[in-house]
Amino acid sequence: MNPVDSISRSHDSSKQQRRTIRPIGAAAIAGITFLGDQLLAIDTVKGHLLQIDPVTDNTTILNTRQATDFIDVTGLCLWDDTLWFSQGGTVYFCPRGEFHLKSFVTLPYQADGVAVWESTVYVTSQKSGYILIYDRNTRRQITKFYAPGVGIQNITIRGEEIWISDSTEQTVYCLDRATGAIKFSVLTPFERPTGLAFHTNSETNLSTLYVAYAGEEVYIRDNPNADPSHELTYRDRTFIHPLDYQYNSQGHFALSNGYLIEMSYVEELAPLEEVDIEQVEWRIALPSSSDRQKVRSVESVGIPFITEEVSGQKVAVFKFDSIKPGERHIFGWKALIEVRSIKYRFTPKDLEKIPELDEELRDRYLVDDDDLAMDTPIVTRAAREAIGTETNLLRKMYNIRNYVYDQLSYGIKPHIDSPDIALERGVGSCGEYVGVLLALSRLNGIACRTIGRYKCPPFPEQKNIPLQPDFNHVWLEFYVPGIGWLPMESNPDDISDTGPYPSRFFMGLAWYHIEIGKGITFETFTSSGVKLEDVSIGDLAINHIRFTILEELPGF
Repeated sequence: MNPVDSISRSHDSSKQQRRTIRPIGAAAIAGITFLGDQLLAIDTVKGHLLQIDPVTDNTTILNTRQATDFIDVTGLCLWDDTLWFSQGGTVYFCPRGEFHLKSFVTLPYQADGVAVWESTVYVTSQKSGYILIYDRNTRRQITKFYAPGVGIQNITIRGEEIWISDSTEQTVYCLDRATGAIKFSVLTPFERPTGLAFHTNSETNLSTLYVAYAGEEVYIRDNPNADPSHELTYRDRTFIHPLDYQYNSQGHFALSNGYLIEMSYVEELAPLEEVDIEQVEWRIALPSSSDRQKVRSVESVGIPFITEEVSGQKVAVFKFDSIKPGERHIFGWKALIEVRSIKYRFTPKDLEKIPELDEELRDRYLVDDDDLAMDTPIVTRAAREAIGTETNLLRKMYNIRNYVYDQLSYGIKPHIDSPDIALERGVGSCGEYVGVLLALSRLNGIACRTIGRYKCPPFPEQKNIPLQPDFNHVWLEFYVPGIGWLPMESNPDDISDTGPYPSRFFMGLAWYHIEIGKGITFETFTSSGVKLEDVSIGDLAINHIRFTILEELPGF
């Protein structure tokens, strides 16, 4: 791994900092700050200003007689013994211990977050699209910076850095306080981050970034008045968790919280119709190594395999002298994998002077090698419309992604159609999104390949419990000459009909993405070295996929 910026990393200074803080009685935490070693948090639903012991979760309501005045407060900050809040379109303040709100400034839009540093007040507003900056003494606006994401944002200041959490982007951004330029960004391990604050350990003088989360979770309720008694319903879910991060300036990427996961992929031979096949070789791709993923170990399940390498990727090969009618087997692999979230940070300016794509990559990744319908009128027209007159590779790729999101809506189908059919229909599965993205990118001279196969169910609090994904999943990587392969999700960021679309998974992957077999077929079946056209893997076997989250990885 390349050297990292020493100032751009979090520190795991004690086991105490690793715990998740779960305030008692809280519904939706929307802003946090620290008073010494005690955590202050605002519950936007109940209006409670909470003081929380991070070690015990002991929770006290401070504004016991003014809680109704604090309902819908979404931002919280403490500076010079003065508390600052954002509520509706107004930023308020009050001395600590006195909960009679005084107006500082009123905006024409919703104010989401507030932070104070010396004589400067910073306010985030999704509706305006800016971080608004005021002089604390004159209450006049000094300047404004573009907001880095598309969702509701909260804010804190540390020295010469602005830190922003974005609930939609599932991201925390680090900005230069003088210019508002993004230094780097990191994906959060949970969805819907709603507040953030740094805590400095008084003994070690090391700081930890805490992030608050708020949303709902599905659970099965036992209702004795219903028949059947079990019913599906929702409940509030809010907590605060330390965010680990490490920025690699030379690699242009930032890593964040990770987990040690045991994953198994196993086939159960159970043909729909009995077969008699000689000299069988069954190949299953193995987990890949990357900047964010480390394979600790792989072992066989059921029967042993040998390992081959295909285009730089490891593949498990299971060999059978024959498969006879009535014969049954269980076979596959189990891997121990370290995974972290990653977010690359490149700008169009970084890609202005890049070399030409070499011939080997052109021959392999600019061709129609997977029923991509690249010669059909609807696909070639879409390739032109997607980029317009753009020439910069990064902007072209971003425009293609947004164009596909404009054209398609997500829907699951029993089989994958070619890009021309998907575009005409306007609905696609993740595989069909990938097909369209590949076709349009390759027609525009951008080398792309598929990656993925499965995502671990994103429930990191459910450790040592077998988890099974509902579906497989694919995304892609695009190649930048002189830089390398960068990831891009297929459809999860297509969350609205018209945009703006979040960019969390444009050059980024969450910890629960498991990279397997980059650019190669995940699973193949041959008899005497020949692929059987009339026999499909799905007709021969049932696959069993299991994830177990063993532990959260230590900080950096």
